[in-house]
Parts: sequence; structure tokens; C-alpha cells
Amino acid sequence: MEVRARAPGKIILSGEHAVVHGSTAVAASIDLHTYVSLTFPTNSDNDDKLWLHLDDMALHFSWPVGRIKEALSEKGSHAPSSPKSCSAETINILAALVEEQNVIPEANITIGAGVTAFLWLYTCIHGYKPAMVVVASELPLGSGLGSSAAFSVSLAAALLALSDSANLDSTQQGWLSFGEKELELVNKWAFEGEKIIHGKPSGIDNTVSTYGNMIKFNSGELTRLKSNTPIKMLITNTNVGRNTKALVAGVSERTVRHPTAMEAVFKAVDSISNEVATIIQSPAHDDIAATEKEDKLEELMEMNQGLLQCMGVSHASIETVLRTTLKYKLASKLTGAGGGGCVLTLLPTQLFQIRKS
Repeated sequence: MEVRARAPGKIILSGEHAVVHGSTAVAASIDLHTYVSLTFPTNSDNDDKLWLHLDDMALHFSWPVGRIKEALSEKGSHAPSSPKSCSAETINILAALVEEQNVIPEANITIGAGVTAFLWLYTCIHGYKPAMVVVASELPLGSGLGSSAAFSVSLAAALLALSDSANLDSTQQGWLSFGEKELELVNKWAFEGEKIIHGKPSGIDNTVSTYGNMIKFNSGELTRLKSNTPIKMLITNTNVGRNTKALVAGVSERTVRHPTAMEAVFKAVDSISNEVATIIQSPAHDDIAATEKEDKLEELMEMNQGLLQCMGVSHASIETVLRTTLKYKLASKLTGAGGGGCVLTLLPTQLFQIRKS
């Protein structure tokens, strides 16, 4: 028995970091995905192991299911329909199982957190069944495009699709379709995976990866946005890796040191995000109205980038992209955790208009 699932990456148009502290954020899914294949062996296979293949990194893991059960024997059983957080003690136990494999390069220690999240989601939803899980992704790691969330969402979707907790619509041209209740369950499990990987995530990454399209997000509340005009963004990867958990913690530490100033920063970001959401949904009946919308978005992006600099999450590589695009009068901002990663640049409609001779 086999099932395959995929989930998209994301960009944050406004509100990263501040969303962790209660501000509104606006995000959109992108057409780059992570894919998960889950296969349960037949009785004739006689395989008692849980396999995980991370194809893009050529990393392969396998655990005898008895070894996993022994390690988690005192942690009790879980219900797939009731997502549960992983305790610090259990994270340590699972991390030890990952370290036993001795296959993760020291330079990629964050991968270990993802594999730990995999073990937690798998054992919670399917217990100690042998299986093979294969992961492939089009998303670069640590770039601000939501690679960990897409991993958690696609994994949760595949696991739940072969559980008794999801009733799926099989009429979508061979694809299984999740209903609203099933999507909510996928999102909750993916958030538990994100917490293992990032410590204190806002939930926006897994939410936009689960539901797709464009959303406004605040303290777990989701509002889907509809745009009447296309918004084109250039995504530039600085190829500078960073640690999301450390960057989030750094903003929190700055908030403790300067609570009044940072509260004002977060309030300003909240206002920007709400204005961005309003502009995105406003109609543009002609080229003039569309240009006015884009001009406002450019200003808001620049303001948001300035506030992200106040939070201390910019980087020399990001500033280089900002200076380069500014030469061409284009507005840019970092997306995601910052400290490197990717930069968004708004591409005005007029760039794509062909002059008639």
C-alpha cells in the first residue's frame, strides 16, 4: 500500500518575526513543493524496519521498529485524531535514535531536528509499523521558503491519508483530496513537527503550506485572501544559510531588553500587514489603478524591511540585494527568518508590458 503527498513552499509578504509576537502577517504559497511517498510493506516483504530516505541529500535512515518501541515504551500511545506536543524528554530520546544512525554531516545538524520530527509524527499516527518513507523537495533548505513546513505538511498528509482519521475524496482525477476537517488535522500535526524543528514557530509557514494560495494570519487565526490582479515577485536566494530557531530567539531576546521599543516595532508591522492585505484584495479596474496598488505595496515592503532591520535579522548578503534592486528602482525585502536566505523583489506590471510600435 502506497500514498504520495506534496505541499508547497511559501513566501512572507509582510510580518515575519513580528507574527511570533502577536502581529499580523501575510503569506503566499509558491509553485515549489516537497514530496513524500509512504509505503507499507506486504507480509511477504518480511521487513521489520522503518526506513526514511532523504533523496536530495542522499541520506538514508533505518530503525528496527522494536528499537523505536523500546525507546518510547513509557511514553504511552497516541491518537492520530488528537495532535500532541512532543515533550523535551521525548525529543531527547528521539534525537538519540537519530544520532545512532551516524549519517548526518555536522554542517547540517538542523536536518537532525527534521528527522526527529519525522519519528514523532510517524509514531504518533502509525505507532510502530514498518514502512518506507521517501522525501524529495524542490525547496532549498534554510532559505526562508518554508522547506521545513512543506516537509512537515506533506509528511502529515501522507501519514494521515493511510490512517483511520481521514476521509478523502478520490474523485479528483486520481488525486486524493482533503476536506476542511482533514486539512485542519494535517495543519495541527505539521505544527507539532515545526515546533520540534524550530522551537517556537508562529504557525504561519505550516498554515500557508497546508491551505495554499494567499493568507492573512494572526495568532492562529487564518483569513484567506483573494487578489483580483496578479502580483509578480522575484525571489533571490542569497545562498547564505541560517538557523531559524536562533534568529527567532534573537528577536525574543531583543524584545526582553527593549520591550517598549520592540512593542512599537511589532505594532507597526501589524499595521503594515493589514494594509498589505487590504491592498491585495482591492480592485484594479485599469492600468493606472494597478500601478497605484503596486506603488503602495513597494512603500510598505520598504517600511517592513526597515522594521526587520530594527529587529536585527538582516544580513550583509540581503543588503547587497537591496542595493542592487534599488539601482533599478525596485523595492525588496527579506522573506522568512532573515540572516541570509531569500529576498523578495516586487516586479511592477509595467516591466512586462510590451510597447506597441
